[in-house]
Amino acid sequence: MNSKIKELRKKAMALPLSPGVYIMHNKKGKIIYIGKAKALKNRVSQYFGSQTNHSEKVRRMVENVYDFEYIICDSEFEALILECSLIKQHTPKYNILLKDDKGYSYIRISNEKWRKITYELQKKDDDAVYIGPYKSSFYVKQSVEEANRIFKLPTCHKCFPRDFGKGRPCLNFHIKQCLAPCTGKVKFREYNENVEQAISFLKGGSSESVKQLTLEMEQASENLEFERAAKIRDKIAAIKKMADKQKVVAVDVLDQDVIGYFSDGDKGCFQVFRFTNGKLCDHENFIVEDVEQEESMSQFITSYYSIRQDIPKNITLDSLPQDCEILEKWLSEKRGNRVYITCPQRGNQAQLVQMCRKNAAEVIAQIKGRTSREYSVLEELKNILGLDKIPQYIESYDISNLAGTENVAGMIVYENGRPLKSAYKKFKIKSFEGQDDYGSMAEVMERRLNEYENAKDTKEGFGRLPDLILLDGGKGQVEAVKPILERHGVNVPLFGMVKDGSHRTRAITGSGGEISINSRRSVFTFISKMQDEVHRFAIGYHHQRRKNATFKSSLTDIDTVGEVRAKALLKYFRTISNIRNADLAELESCPKMTHDSAVAVYNYFHNKDL
Repeated sequence: MNSKIKELRKKAMALPLSPGVYIMHNKKGKIIYIGKAKALKNRVSQYFGSQTNHSEKVRRMVENVYDFEYIICDSEFEALILECSLIKQHTPKYNILLKDDKGYSYIRISNEKWRKITYELQKKDDDAVYIGPYKSSFYVKQSVEEANRIFKLPTCHKCFPRDFGKGRPCLNFHIKQCLAPCTGKVKFREYNENVEQAISFLKGGSSESVKQLTLEMEQASENLEFERAAKIRDKIAAIKKMADKQKVVAVDVLDQDVIGYFSDGDKGCFQVFRFTNGKLCDHENFIVEDVEQEESMSQFITSYYSIRQDIPKNITLDSLPQDCEILEKWLSEKRGNRVYITCPQRGNQAQLVQMCRKNAAEVIAQIKGRTSREYSVLEELKNILGLDKIPQYIESYDISNLAGTENVAGMIVYENGRPLKSAYKKFKIKSFEGQDDYGSMAEVMERRLNEYENAKDTKEGFGRLPDLILLDGGKGQVEAVKPILERHGVNVPLFGMVKDGSHRTRAITGSGGEISINSRRSVFTFISKMQDEVHRFAIGYHHQRRKNATFKSSLTDIDTVGEVRAKALLKYFRTISNIRNADLAELESCPKMTHDSAVAVYNYFHNKDL
């Protein structure tokens, strides 16, 4: 723990309740974080109070703070401007820092008689004609592919007229996506006309291209060039069909940016969808260390639009930051006219936001080697239980016994929605005899947390605390375990998994009562599988204990064979059948055995067989 916390908190409590910028330094004096505040005292003192509600990233930052300074501003807006300027200047480690490293893309038109259209990431020193630069490589690539497909231009590496008649045309000709000039049967006039129309399409967009082609089609019809008019008509139909496919969700998509954020409590992802003319023209994602949701969106917006000049009129978010009005003012000044930030709750715009957030979740899932479906179940579970973060690491417990004999417990672990079998643990109940599920569960949790105290520096196995504890049982089990957690000072969400009369999952229960999950299909299935798994693991251990006890009881009936020799025999021969079939020499070779005890065991089994 940071030894200067008390000193820093005392200094923070002496700050004025004025807007301003605060600057955190580490022990070497290097700036590690810069933030703005509406009231400096309130904001800065939060860092040096309780660490319980902070994200892991904030806790790490606070651990490294040695001192801080501040600059008072006349308004929160001034503080925002100063914050952006200082972050650009110092690039602090714990701020969200984005780099405009996408580069530029170009549309290239080759300098030859039979011209070709391609997209390039760099402008080469050749005689080709380049259109651009464009910031969105996604948009350029998509546009060039569409132009070549609609106007049936070749995308192969053949050179014309050198390669006329050399080989048969490729698949694109047969699916009517290429004129196939390689056959040598295409007139240059027709090919060149298609190239010019494709260039016009790329420069003017689909709507302008349709207008121009419509005029050409009408002119061709008046001149009785019906075949040419029919070809132009087909091009117009292809452009319109392409435009319809590009419309995402609904026709009321604005010229806007849509930003969604997803975090699993470890890493976060900002996904940005950029729409122009009602079409998705670009998308980007940015991976960050997990940050607090409320603060993260504000930081991301300032970082993202500090490195971009093309600010849209509308920005749609999945959650509104507290300083939304200040951000709108700042963005409006950068754009030159009003910018609107919204957070839709329903309708097509809300669907866009959810689509954006789902894609952010997919990025995190791929990084963790999981699927977005697994993450969506965990997020839904988080919302149902009112957790602060997604439960990536879940421990579940169950008790098993037979009329109070061979009391055992099983602990299973789910990590990122999947069983982590290497972390499963078995417990033999030691503190009492007889049947007491509540007392058994309390003993298991006591022992588990004692192990945590011994191994917490390792951050592995028992040294890692779960994000959620689920007990197989109802309110009684929860109330029996809750005091154990409180006594150890462990703040982990605790719930029970309740079954119905047919031993099927029915609900989740906590201190506040039962939470129905029957209507939540994905969560219901997830909890049911977990409850079945922990029950299988616990009862499997119980059966193993009973089987061993049965074996030992039959061996200890033999004279000169006590519990120690019985254990040695079972460990050496594995089964009672192997012991029965062993000869005298094999019995004598077993550890802990003497000649007399070997003879006693041999006679016991062979006399029994007579």
